[in-house]
Amino acid sequence: MKKKAITIMMSLFLLFLMLSGCGTSNESDTMNESDTTNESDTTNESDTTNESDTTIYVFTAASLSNVMEEIAELYNDTNPNVNIIYNADSSGTLQTQIEEGAKCDIFFSASVKQMDALIEGSYVDKENVTDLLENKVVLIKPIGGETAVTGFENITEAANLALAGEDVPAGQYARKIFENLGITDQVMAMEINEGANVTAVLAAVSEKSNEIGIVYATDAMSVKDSVEVIAEATETEVGEKVIYPVGLVNNEQAASEEAAAAQDFYEFLQTEAAAEVFENYGFK
Repeated sequence: MKKKAITIMMSLFLLFLMLSGCGTSNESDTMNESDTTNESDTTNESDTTNESDTTIYVFTAASLSNVMEEIAELYNDTNPNVNIIYNADSSGTLQTQIEEGAKCDIFFSASVKQMDALIEGSYVDKENVTDLLENKVVLIKPIGGETAVTGFENITEAANLALAGEDVPAGQYARKIFENLGITDQVMAMEINEGANVTAVLAAVSEKSNEIGIVYATDAMSVKDSVEVIAEATETEVGEKVIYPVGLVNNEQAASEEAAAAQDFYEFLQTEAAAEVFENYGFK
């Protein structure tokens, strides 16, 4: 009887061990299945995250800042995966940055002088440059401001003058006007507030810090509630047309998809759709 009881207890013990083993196996299977599922989900999420936009770098003259923002919006309507990064400053400053190795895909200058220098230095190929826009140089004063100045010829009658620097196309055009009118020495003897770019000159006159200033017609148009045009320089006074060339920069850092996007945007700037926007901002 005692032997039979021991045998029954041993059988129950073995059955318990078998049941415990099954439970461990099922738990392990469940964990493995969960691990596999999580790993799969993570992989899919990573694949989605790796999809990114193509970025291009466009250096533009300061006088193009407003219009180029609208141009980018129009372009992105049909090319949403192209991210356009603008760098707006004086064309002379932008030229120097390109020559020093700044990453740039397209250069949009306010003067042919800076573009020609980059072509000569092999930073831009001549066949990839288009003379796209024309602007005018104008003399402005704050709305409501008092001045005896009626044109470029009697500009020295002003108490002071806001003028872009010598490396800025607007400043270069202004100095050509002074030279062609034979008044360079008289103007340079004036109280001059020299701006780093044409935007700074526009701000100085808009804020009434200066009696008069020299900017582009499109700049004056952009703040017509703050400034008014006294006179527009003729082609004879300037000595040449005010041309804005745009060109593809030889960017060796650009990947193939970036180079393709830059080419496409460069061509878009020459379309009728883009031309309509430029004209709305006063460019020809």
